[in-house]
Amino acid sequence: MKILKNIAVVSIAFVISMAAANADNAAWDSVAEKMKESFGALGTVGSSLYYIANGETKGSLHLGYADKETDRMVDENTIFHWGSITKTFTGIALMQLVEEGKVALSDPIVKYLPELRKVHNPYGSMEEVTLQMLLSHTSGFRNPSFPWSDDEDWQPFQPPQWMQIEAMLPYTKLLFKPGSEYSYSNPAFIFIARVVEEVTGEDIEIYIQKNIFSPLEMHRSYFDITPRHLLKYRSNNYWVEGGIAIEQGLDFDTGITKANGALNSPMLDMIKYSNFLLGIGNADAYEGILKRKTLESMWLPVIDAERNDTYTTQLGTSFFLLDFKDGGNHLIGHTGSQAAFLATFYIHLESNSSVIIATNSRLRGEARSKSLISETSKHVFDVLFEQ
Repeated sequence: MKILKNIAVVSIAFVISMAAANADNAAWDSVAEKMKESFGALGTVGSSLYYIANGETKGSLHLGYADKETDRMVDENTIFHWGSITKTFTGIALMQLVEEGKVALSDPIVKYLPELRKVHNPYGSMEEVTLQMLLSHTSGFRNPSFPWSDDEDWQPFQPPQWMQIEAMLPYTKLLFKPGSEYSYSNPAFIFIARVVEEVTGEDIEIYIQKNIFSPLEMHRSYFDITPRHLLKYRSNNYWVEGGIAIEQGLDFDTGITKANGALNSPMLDMIKYSNFLLGIGNADAYEGILKRKTLESMWLPVIDAERNDTYTTQLGTSFFLLDFKDGGNHLIGHTGSQAAFLATFYIHLESNSSVIIATNSRLRGEARSKSLISETSKHVFDVLFEQ
């Protein structure tokens, strides 16, 4: 991706907009301080945090700039990029077809995409790889969609067409016996999207727009390139190097990988998605998207992903399930990381609440950005979900 220009990192202490209408003041002050401390350490250009409970905004925090060159501040209308949180929408799209009886989670992927028979499976037949395995990252496929890029400016951000993925299938092998392990895989969701397209005859972007965004009234949500009428809300994104924020431009094309991470959306639309997942609001509209029983089946654990001293992570059907050992909080959601954007989206069923965090910048080449976001998220969860 081309670097457009260098701009100095903004001091977020002077550009904070915050509301905490109903959140406990002490709790919210703690959350706000943690956010400012963490994002200040990262040289963050712009970010937002929302805490939603029972369908109402209990607290919101906006830091810095959506676009530094035009002095446009982050606010409730700012459109962030959500990366892999897109996968939860793709999972719901497939589950709509499951609910309609058009596919089954136990179906082998080669039933719909016979070209995947070209993949080398040293553990058996490709017939063993099911849609459920793809949705739960247990299929054995690699992580990156296209691991052969040299990261040159002239190369596509992601493979633009299915033909690039298909051409590599004879050179692809499964990394473990399907269903036996967890390993995060972006190609898995390219394949899921292709199934949706094969069964419905519609592009995955159009299908999700018609069958999820539209009924949820997520009218400012879209994939990839920003419609012209929404450009005034679109956040830029910035890599931070040596105290300098390097502008990356408003848009990038995720190509054939759009079902993995093409979602752009403002916080207000993501709150509508949160309310749908929590079952708060228009029950009739929600049932038209996915029956509650079907949705909740996506949150049943399929496999352990990670266990450490702080939390256990399990995989459901396109959703991650987090259990924090100290506070006992059980969270359902996903994170996103693409270009310089980072995002966190988790719901807490027991308190009918959710926490949504997005940032438009991070340190280039360092894991510290992700680790600080994770630490900040945990602090937010611990404080707000106990109210």
